[in-house]
Amino acid sequence: MYSTKLILRVVALYAFISLTISSCQSTAGETTQVVDEAAQKEKLDSLKKAINADFKSAKIDEIIKKKVNLEKFNGNVLVAQKGVILYQEAFGLAKFQDSTLLTNDSKFQLASLSKTFTSISVLRLVESGKLSLTTTVDEIYPNFPYEGVTIHSLLCHRSGLPYYEYLMSAETRKKKWYPTNQEMMQWLAEQNPVQKAYNLPDHFFSYNNTNFAILAAIVERVSTLSFDVYLRKEVLIPIGMTDTYANTTKSDSININRTSGHERKRLVPRDYYDDITGDKGIYSTTSDLFKWYESLRDGKVVSKNLLQEAFTPRSFEHPGLRNYGYGFRLWVDKEQRTDYIYHTGWWKGYNTIMFFDLREDFVIILLTNHLNRTVYHIKEVIDVLHGGDKSVTVEENILDA
Repeated sequence: MYSTKLILRVVALYAFISLTISSCQSTAGETTQVVDEAAQKEKLDSLKKAINADFKSAKIDEIIKKKVNLEKFNGNVLVAQKGVILYQEAFGLAKFQDSTLLTNDSKFQLASLSKTFTSISVLRLVESGKLSLTTTVDEIYPNFPYEGVTIHSLLCHRSGLPYYEYLMSAETRKKKWYPTNQEMMQWLAEQNPVQKAYNLPDHFFSYNNTNFAILAAIVERVSTLSFDVYLRKEVLIPIGMTDTYANTTKSDSININRTSGHERKRLVPRDYYDDITGDKGIYSTTSDLFKWYESLRDGKVVSKNLLQEAFTPRSFEHPGLRNYGYGFRLWVDKEQRTDYIYHTGWWKGYNTIMFFDLREDFVIILLTNHLNRTVYHIKEVIDVLHGGDKSVTVEENILDA
């Protein structure tokens, strides 16, 4: 038999060896982490030098400060290139009524910039085989009173449909009614006589919120989820956009840091169409929109082939450098090839823009909650990001009618 002292010595020796091994492993892990961090820093420093980041950051700061001081810009800005955030700042008030300051975590109503999220939501359903670009609305809603309107027609604003905001205006005001997307679809189906369309499908480009309100309704019908739930579950959460949500989301926790829209420092009241989403209604931060850009660039939400379809010009009735794809505005060259991709937005005190170049890998994001159309004056920033090496056709004011 072994003596008690011998057993205790063996146990102590085993404990010492285990502790020594664990300590060595921990030290090795810490060393590896330090080496990795050093390598990442060296890579980042090299990248910053390659894109002349310090110079560009300083120039962008001058441009934005002028916008704040001379043009009374109240909002948030993020500019990035090659994955490097060159500039991110917040200026002014989130809520004028209680002087709450904006921070980089403040959430803004994106207005029509929301259409990019609706487009990608629909394209995910197309990619999964649950929809086709040639699917017509009346295949999904048999009582829909307009024939031949396809998913394609809606995505590129070629449906010829009337504007729901004008059609429903008298009724919403009279009844103080805040319709949802499904209620809008029902209202359109019940009109007798049928409200006249402006044009036949696919005959003419006409930017129209009805198209994207219908697309959001289709997402709900096909997915059997509300649009806000589908968007978060299938698009936003998988790419880490935890601070982005639809206006109709009821969660109190996600509404933290939400801004209010203002015109002339007056709070804009709730609108009768605020519960219709898809054409507007998404709230987000500049940081989350940077993630949105990177996910589009890298083909994380839908395949790059399908994204190429979204970024292809589809409107040629009006000669010029402005065009439209599937939920994305396009700035094209003289040969009508896509130069830049973007979307602007305006809704009840909010002005927004997200503008990017996939070739030189940069994105410009400006969000304001106090009506200010100078948000769309970004040519100076574009010039800085190109480093003065390219003649830019973009006009001073990129706002589209």
